[in-house]
Amino acid sequence: MLDLGTTFLQSVERSPHALALVDCGVRLTYAQWHEQIGRTVAGLQRLGLGRGDRLLSVLQNRHQAATLHWACQFLGVVIVPLNWRAKADEIDYCLADAEAKAVFFEASSEEATRASGGARELPRIGVGTLESSAATGDWETLLAGPASPLQTAADAEDLSLMLYTSGTTGKPKGVPRRHRQERAAALAHVAQNLYRRGERTLGVMPLYHTMGVRSLLAMALVDGVFVCMPRFDTQEALALMEAERLTCLYLVPTLYHDLLTQRERAGHGSGPGPEIASVKKLGFAGAPMHDALLKRLQAAFEPELFVNHYGSSEVYTFSIDQHALDKPGSAGRAGINTRLRVVRLDASGVDDRVAPGVEGQIIADLRGDEAFEGYWKREDANTKSLRNGWYFTGDTGYLDEDGDLFVTGRVDDMIISGGENISPVDIESVISLCPGVGEVAVAGLSDERWGQRVVAFVTTRDGGAPLDAHALDAHCRSSDLPNFKRPREYVFVAEIPKSPVGKVLRRKLVAGEYTPLPAGEDRSA
Repeated sequence: MLDLGTTFLQSVERSPHALALVDCGVRLTYAQWHEQIGRTVAGLQRLGLGRGDRLLSVLQNRHQAATLHWACQFLGVVIVPLNWRAKADEIDYCLADAEAKAVFFEASSEEATRASGGARELPRIGVGTLESSAATGDWETLLAGPASPLQTAADAEDLSLMLYTSGTTGKPKGVPRRHRQERAAALAHVAQNLYRRGERTLGVMPLYHTMGVRSLLAMALVDGVFVCMPRFDTQEALALMEAERLTCLYLVPTLYHDLLTQRERAGHGSGPGPEIASVKKLGFAGAPMHDALLKRLQAAFEPELFVNHYGSSEVYTFSIDQHALDKPGSAGRAGINTRLRVVRLDASGVDDRVAPGVEGQIIADLRGDEAFEGYWKREDANTKSLRNGWYFTGDTGYLDEDGDLFVTGRVDDMIISGGENISPVDIESVISLCPGVGEVAVAGLSDERWGQRVVAFVTTRDGGAPLDAHALDAHCRSSDLPNFKRPREYVFVAEIPKSPVGKVLRRKLVAGEYTPLPAGEDRSA
C-alpha cells in the first residue's frame, strides 16, 4: 500500500499542469501546489518537526490548511485538526492528549489560542491576518525558505492524522488513523461515488471532520480540483458551483437544505438551473436525509448519482446506497471495505443478531481496511466500543428483508415511552413531508406518566403552507405512522440546534436550549 505523500506525487506526475486547488485568488496546479508543499515541509523541519511528531491545526478550510495537511503526510508528521471554534480548554486538552509540538491557528481561533496555557509553551504559527501578537511565527515566513525535495519520510503503516470526536458527553476521544487506512477510505470514496478523472468538488466540509478529509484526498486520487470554502455561505457556494463548474458535492443534509432554501429565495424555483447545471453527483453523510429533502434535491439537481454514505471517524464507511431516492431512508449495504451486523441493543456478543425488521445496534468489523485500531490512550472507550474484533457504533438501525440497512438514530437518542422503544428518524421523515415544514427534529422529553413523551420541534419553510400543531397532527394521523409513535406535542422553533458540521443536537432540545417562536405559534396537538 502506498503512503499518502506518494499518492499525491502520482497526481503531480500524471497531471502537473492540471488545476488542483482554488481558494479565492489562489489557483494552483498540481506542480505549483507540489512546490508549495515542499516549502511547507522545509518550514516544518525548521520548527524541529519530524516523523511521528504531532501538530495541532485550528484552521478553517483555506488553502494553507489543505497544504499543511499534505505537508504532514510527506514529512510523517501526524496532523491533529481541531474545530476552529474550539475553546481554550479544548485546545489545552487536545494539545496535552496528543502531545503536540506546534500549533497552527488563524484569526477565527486566535483568541482561544492566546488563552491556551498549553499553546504558550509551543511554536505558534499564525495564518492570515491576526489581531495581536499571539503567534511566534507566521505562514509567509514558514514558506520563505527553499523547498525541500519531496521524498516521503512516512510509510503506509505510519499515523496520518488524529481526529477528535465531538465530545458531546465527556472529553473528546482521539481517533488515530494510519496512511493505509486513510488511503483505503479515499479509494473507496472514489469508487463508491463513481468519481472520474478531473472531478471538481466544493471543499466546505471541515478538514477536522472525516468528510472534509475524504474530499481532499479523493480529489488528489483523481487529479481533481479542491475548491476551498473556509466558512459555509449559501450564496457563495452557489456562485462557486457556477464559476468553478463543480461536478460533485459531498455535504451534510443541513447544508443541502440551506442551499435549496437560498435558491428558492433568489427566485430560481425548485427545478434545475444554470448555476448548478455542472453538478452531476450528490453525496451526503453525517445524518439521515428526510424524504422531503431527497425529493427537493432530485428535482433541483437531477443528478446522475445520488449517494447516501453512512460512516464515522473510526470506520469511514459503514454502508453505501448509490440510489438514495429509490428507497428513502435506506443506508444501503456494507461498503467495499466493510462488514456490518445488527445485534440486539443489549447484546452480550457480536453473534447476538436480530431478525430482519427488528431494531438493534449496528456494529462493524474492525478487520476492514478503513477501520481504526482503537482510541488514543482511552482504554475505557475501547472497552465500551471494541468487542471481539468488532466496533459497536452506538447507532441503532435494522436490516429490511432485502438486506438494506436503515439507520434510526443513536442508542442514547432512543425514546422509551410507555414501555415502547421509539426512534426519532421515522417520525421526522413523516413530518418532513407535510407541506410547509422546513426542518424537524424529534426528541423524548421527561413525562411523569409515560417516562418520556414524543415531541416534534419544527421550523417552517419560507412561503410554505400555514402550519399549526393541529395540521401536523392530522398529517401524522393520515400517514402509516403507528399511533404510539405520533408526537404528543409540536414546538415551533426559530431553528434546530446543530453541531458545526450540521448534526442535530437533540440533547439541547431536551435541555430546552432552543428559541421558540412567539406565543401562539407553539401549540400542542
